[in-house]
Amino acid sequence: MTIAFLRAGSALALVVSAASLTAQDQTGEASASTRAGNAAMARQLPPEGTRDAADSQRGFLATRKDPLILNANGKPVWDLDAYAFVSGPAPDTVNPSLWRHMTHLKHHGLFQVTPNVWQVRGFDVSNMTVIRGASGWIVIDPLTGTETAKAAMELVNATLGQRPVSAVIYSHSHGDHFGGVKGVVDEAAVKAGTVAVIAPAGFMEEATSENVMAGAAMMRRAGYQFGTGIQPGAKGQMGSGIGKGLSAGTLSLIPPTDTIAATGETRVVDGVTLEFQIVSGTEAPAEFDVFVKPEKTFLAAEIATCSLHNILTPRGAKVRDARAWAHYLDEAAIRYAPQSDAVISSHCWPIFGRAEGTAWLAAQRDNYRWLHDQTVRRMNRGETMVEIAEALENAPPPGNAKEWSTRGYYGTISHNAKAIYQFYLGWYDAVPANLHPYPPVERATKLIEALGGAERTLALARNALAAGDYRWSSDLLQNLVFADPGNAEAKALLAQSYEQQGYQSESAIWRNQFLAAADELRNGRVDRSAAQSNDMIAAISTQELLDSAATRFAPERPGPHNIAIGIDLTDRKEQASLEITEQAMIGRVGTLPANPAASVKGPRQLLLAMLFLKLPVSALEKAGLQVTGDKAALQSLIDSLDPMPQGFDIVTP
Repeated sequence: MTIAFLRAGSALALVVSAASLTAQDQTGEASASTRAGNAAMARQLPPEGTRDAADSQRGFLATRKDPLILNANGKPVWDLDAYAFVSGPAPDTVNPSLWRHMTHLKHHGLFQVTPNVWQVRGFDVSNMTVIRGASGWIVIDPLTGTETAKAAMELVNATLGQRPVSAVIYSHSHGDHFGGVKGVVDEAAVKAGTVAVIAPAGFMEEATSENVMAGAAMMRRAGYQFGTGIQPGAKGQMGSGIGKGLSAGTLSLIPPTDTIAATGETRVVDGVTLEFQIVSGTEAPAEFDVFVKPEKTFLAAEIATCSLHNILTPRGAKVRDARAWAHYLDEAAIRYAPQSDAVISSHCWPIFGRAEGTAWLAAQRDNYRWLHDQTVRRMNRGETMVEIAEALENAPPPGNAKEWSTRGYYGTISHNAKAIYQFYLGWYDAVPANLHPYPPVERATKLIEALGGAERTLALARNALAAGDYRWSSDLLQNLVFADPGNAEAKALLAQSYEQQGYQSESAIWRNQFLAAADELRNGRVDRSAAQSNDMIAAISTQELLDSAATRFAPERPGPHNIAIGIDLTDRKEQASLEITEQAMIGRVGTLPANPAASVKGPRQLLLAMLFLKLPVSALEKAGLQVTGDKAALQSLIDSLDPMPQGFDIVTP
């Protein structure tokens, strides 16, 4: 989600009146260009075949009678039937490939995979896998929220017979694969040693740290990526490409009791032998796949799904290693798939058959390998990331002509090629003009002036819209909106341009981003910030918390510098210090400063209240925080911290 321009000629020759834009273009219908583009896409799609239609419904046993899953306050957090409208031919406002994809992804319920392995699908953006153990259920990836996970487990017990959960396995460190854990197991049972929790090595560090430093920016951008607030519909949200939307439930976390560090490690869990393949550094920084040996079932976690994945997510994250990703898929295709009757994923539907599963993993391997190698090949010829992305997007690999699962319903060739370039060379394309450009607003102002002003830019944009060149119209109009945010016509036309691009997008998350931008241009920004999970806050290390608070330190504000603050966390038996220099705030855990200007003593929640809620010293003392030394200096430190971010504008400056 980023931003981005030309010269002038005769303005009169380019003027297109607003009236020349059809009524369809102004009412959210598909334009003639969008209808033509989607029709052309339909003609280029692979042969339909029957595998996805059959596999996505194979083994269905049951689903909930009530499609609404509620939280403790009676508020819906998930609607199983939100995508029931996806049926029949694709409407003009949805890319036909994405529509076809959602006809398979919309199914929900309990599905049998192999004799003692089941999946609950469609109860969240991810799948819950359930294995019958000797005494209970082994649950892999307990969804995002406790409410959906609990509903999924109730369905399992109601359909297959009541049994306790004997073990929980987290395949990787993303919240949609562990957040519902307290909906399936009581933490007391884990602490008592009666329920094992298994995760890849490094899980806790990665699960708690990914969204700490850049949490505000990531959450805001994630709202665009997943279309938060956009209702599912033919003109609205069409899932996420690897699942439906994100549930609005309660995120929880129970730390693992056992971790896996190397491929080939095995565990006998409740009588079931499991072998693990470490794939960390690909889709997640801590991740493994699971081979259920007695059931000959291989869980490919999230290195293989029904879509090309993201090397760099639009919401923002560290760039992933496409070459390593391809190597792990190759290992899975050679080592595990040939002995697996089914290959399953933590998203989407299974692939049944040994030859079929092997071919499916190999196709995805080839896709990531092609992306990596062709990006690097062109990069070494001097092409920039934008040039590479355009070239690869316009000449996709031959495998995409016949294999649906390598298409860009989630990640895209364009975005991933740029990410691979960034992985090796960073954002800079070596063109000095791009080394130190003006910031977006100032650059936009100069560009609009160079184009001949707002009216001429609007004329150019109307022409581009009428011609169906939405990429160019968006470029022009985004600059005009940044130069003149009060220009209502520019915002309205830009919303139309974004909307048509959303209607044409094969990628569900590209569609979400375009439609979210259009919605904000028309209706303004609505902050949908969610409360942070108490479990996540408790799990984050004190060092991470101090470093995160330091990212909000504003050294330009008046206040004491070159001082230290002592911290004694009584509930954790931790000591720490904050050193405030002329330009930074340095946190250290494990030691108290020698000569602190002030010291605080109390439970960690009061430290959180001080650094994150910015409660004044007097209120902190009333809450039980012991403060000694220069209280004015401590208050000045609190005042020097920015408040917690509450969202920011994206499509307007």
